[in-house]
Amino acid sequence: MKPEHPFISIVIPTYNRPRVLALCLQAIAAQTYSRDRFEVIVVNDGGTDPLDKVLRPYQGSMTCRLPYQSNSGPAAARNRGAREAVGQLLVFTDDDCAPAPDWLARLAERHAQAPDCAFGGQTQNALATNMYSTASQLVVSYLLDYYSNAPERVRFFPSSNLAFPAERFRSIGGFSTEYQRAAGEDRELCDRWQHRGLRMIYVPEAVVYHSHNLRGMTFLRQHFHYGCGAFYYHRYRARQRQQPIKVEPLTFYVNMLTYPFGKVTFRIALCVLPLLIVAQAVNALGFFWEYGKGKREVASSADSSL
Repeated sequence: MKPEHPFISIVIPTYNRPRVLALCLQAIAAQTYSRDRFEVIVVNDGGTDPLDKVLRPYQGSMTCRLPYQSNSGPAAARNRGAREAVGQLLVFTDDDCAPAPDWLARLAERHAQAPDCAFGGQTQNALATNMYSTASQLVVSYLLDYYSNAPERVRFFPSSNLAFPAERFRSIGGFSTEYQRAAGEDRELCDRWQHRGLRMIYVPEAVVYHSHNLRGMTFLRQHFHYGCGAFYYHRYRARQRQQPIKVEPLTFYVNMLTYPFGKVTFRIALCVLPLLIVAQAVNALGFFWEYGKGKREVASSADSSL
């Protein structure tokens, strides 16, 4: 077997979204990578919707497994899938993502060149007419650019398109289950990976299309949870480096608001600009909510010990 054809385990956490999961599996079934060289592990994170019928059309053409766990969040679900995986390369995506046909082939090529490295592919918004989804993808794209363009910053890639050599992933403990929601666990894992002297490589030719169908309340909820996750991430970094919690400078937020004007049309940039402002306000609210919750828990513990 050629070294550029490793056996790959694709891990997909899901929770009560059978329709989008079906589209994700359809895209995976269309991969140009040989079907006898990958498996698909869909982890049902406590969902009540039956998924057997979603996987049934693919059971004869590619290896599919469907482990179940009580609802514990996507980080724990990814770890569950990784424990059951037999592949040399663990590839993570989300149930609302549709990988391009050459996605696995591109990741396998890079893995053959750098087998000890982690890889992050390119995630594109598949809902161009949804301004909430467009705004959220621009936030993620800005963060990826920001943290990748200076040597003192720690780069990260979202879990929608992320790959690790399996043994090294397990050796560092996988995703932190301190994150109960999809909000920062990928960033923390990438930080921990690099803190141990391991490399991460961007693979822009490995593309997935993200169909995160957001509306007003789901958009606000998402960015509130991002803020909560950001607090846990910065607290982790502070503890690891034995320093106070640090946040980004004002220029970080100013540049985020101007970022869309170089990435999308002027009209769309004007449309998403108010959403970016709201997103950052709600993000800050989530951050300080978690900060305050920690203070309240410490005070409550002190009171109970009196």
